[in-house]
Amino acid sequence: MSHAIPEQPEQPDLSLPAMLADLEELVVCESFSSDLDAVAHSADVVAAQGTRHLGVPPERIVVDGITHLRWSFGTPRVLLLGHHDTVWPMGSLATHPWSVTDGIARGPGIFDMKAGLVQMFHALATLPSLEGVCVLVTGDEEVGSDASRALIEEVAGQCAATFVLEASADGGALKTARKGTSAYELVVHGKAAHSGLEPEKGINAAVEAAHLTLALDTLAEEINIGAPHDWRTTVVPTVVGAGTTTNTVPAEARVSVDVRVPTLSAQERVDVAMRALKTTVPGARLDVRGGPNRPPLEATSSAGLFERAQRIAERQGLGHLSSAAVGGASDGNFTAGIGCPTLDGLGAVGGGAHADNEHLVVAEMVPRARLLAALVEEVAR
Repeated sequence: MSHAIPEQPEQPDLSLPAMLADLEELVVCESFSSDLDAVAHSADVVAAQGTRHLGVPPERIVVDGITHLRWSFGTPRVLLLGHHDTVWPMGSLATHPWSVTDGIARGPGIFDMKAGLVQMFHALATLPSLEGVCVLVTGDEEVGSDASRALIEEVAGQCAATFVLEASADGGALKTARKGTSAYELVVHGKAAHSGLEPEKGINAAVEAAHLTLALDTLAEEINIGAPHDWRTTVVPTVVGAGTTTNTVPAEARVSVDVRVPTLSAQERVDVAMRALKTTVPGARLDVRGGPNRPPLEATSSAGLFERAQRIAERQGLGHLSSAAVGGASDGNFTAGIGCPTLDGLGAVGGGAHADNEHLVVAEMVPRARLLAALVEEVAR
């Protein structure tokens, strides 16, 4: 659904007090991803705030009980992408209250990524026209975006650029590359037997899981041949479990594996290698589950947009913009993965995402909003 283009005869200037008021409104509305009622209430608050700034209410899209919001103005050309869910459990405000002290704002989800939403709404409100702009705010990014991926890719497929309002990297750097992610579970099937009376009649799934865990190191080394030391594929066993009782040969074992890849070709090579793993313990059987989740956001996808952002920053007196390649993924991985040029990390400047020291540098809110507004206006035209 496309909205009529709202008339904006007099564009407001950016006001830091107004931005902080909106930020407080979002932060004190807790939105833990796993609490769908809280996410629905958060969507109401975000929708109301966006309506005040953009002039029209959003389209509400509910998938699997999760509420996403979309504003579209004319034929989409530029996608602004964010999320309103957070990793913070309900009640976190009691231990991490909203505060602004010595230029630092704090509160659950403030850095990742409620400040990005506020900066986005205020930036768009300064534009003379929203023609060609699409805003998508999802409600499940922190839990994998299963309910929003198709929507994200559908919209991005129509656009010439995606700007992701996730928080910046260290020092305010824009995120010009993100590793892709894959998740696997190695399920080993063995055979139970009494570990004291006749262990030889069993097939020890735990021993086989140990062999496979060690084999993952070799797999990663082979994938990384020739790769830069600071931008390598990682294949990391995370959760390992086996057995039922202390006197029984384990009949089953499970190994969860987290994979981060810098390129699509590396992701494909890991997938082939994972499915080619062989068992060592005689009689053991291996079931490989899972696979690629998010494709990588490769530097080639963001290069042109970053150069444009750099020129704008210089014109606005913001100085040199820095860039960063990061191991964490975002919904920008999806937009880049389908071929839409994508620039990430345009949101808050601060740090401590998902941690007790999550915070925002207040003085950076207005400059970042100005940068975003100029980027959107240039590309949308």
